[in-house]
Amino acid sequence: MSNSSSITQFLLLAFADTQELQLLHFWLFLGIYLAALLANGLIITAIACDHRLHTPMYFFLLNLSLLDLGTISTTVPKAMANSLWDTRAISYVGCAAQVFLFVFLISAEYFLLTVMAYDRYVAICKPLHYGTLLGSRACAHMAAAAWGTGFLYAVLHTSNTFSVPLCRGNAVDQFFCEIPQILKLACSGAYLREVGVLVVSVSFVFGCFVFIVLSYGQIFRAVLRIPSEQGQHKAFSTCLPHLTVVSLFVSTGMFAYLKPPSISSPSLDLLVAVLYSVVPPALNPLIYSMRNHEIKDALRKLITGCFLEGIKCLLSLA
Repeated sequence: MSNSSSITQFLLLAFADTQELQLLHFWLFLGIYLAALLANGLIITAIACDHRLHTPMYFFLLNLSLLDLGTISTTVPKAMANSLWDTRAISYVGCAAQVFLFVFLISAEYFLLTVMAYDRYVAICKPLHYGTLLGSRACAHMAAAAWGTGFLYAVLHTSNTFSVPLCRGNAVDQFFCEIPQILKLACSGAYLREVGVLVVSVSFVFGCFVFIVLSYGQIFRAVLRIPSEQGQHKAFSTCLPHLTVVSLFVSTGMFAYLKPPSISSPSLDLLVAVLYSVVPPALNPLIYSMRNHEIKDALRKLITGCFLEGIKCLLSLA
């Protein structure tokens, strides 16, 4: 038997048993990670550099891309390193840091998506008050509240999780340090305090979900009252990316944490964890830019400008 005071490292779940398959997972994760870095980096740079995108909607989108970059950088690089070097180990401190950062960034992203639902509600249902209700100071306060709430959640969950005595070894059945998997290692009954915290957290999560649903109920009612079909299409097109991102975020997260224990298995848990922790940060920039002409124009100008600057540098060196 072991306890948390004697544990110096945890053993993460390996993606495969053979080195060849481990390397295959390394290259796959590397491709996804680089794609997420490039896509989110381009979104952040385009919004920051193009003054036409200095609006509340794009300000929140910039924050979303920052959170996506942080989320995928918390889990994937360590998983790639373990696959490359054929190891499963992560230090106790590294595991605690991974839990803290993941909970912080995921919580902040969920609260930010709730704020973005409010932004779309005001834009469509109360357009005359949009500038008043969502001024620059109000947007900064709402974004700071999302980040700050995520930070407090992370402190609370991390401190509770790692204060629980662990008596069931140090093997975590996941490719990154995840609270439910760590609590499985806890001594019998010792995890009840963290369960209480999780219940309170679920209440807040459900409250945000209800707010998003009610907001979109009002949005759809307002859109259907727009007389022209073109106006309805334009209004829906501004909401569709956010609604898609929320659906992807919520559905994968709910399936990961609310699936019946009868269908749970290490391989399924691994697949679901990839779906909710790796896929959304890589897909979100694509979802937001696919039908957004302003983002496309800004990205086109950014890429063209960088290309021209590169040509000028090469000519000056010739």
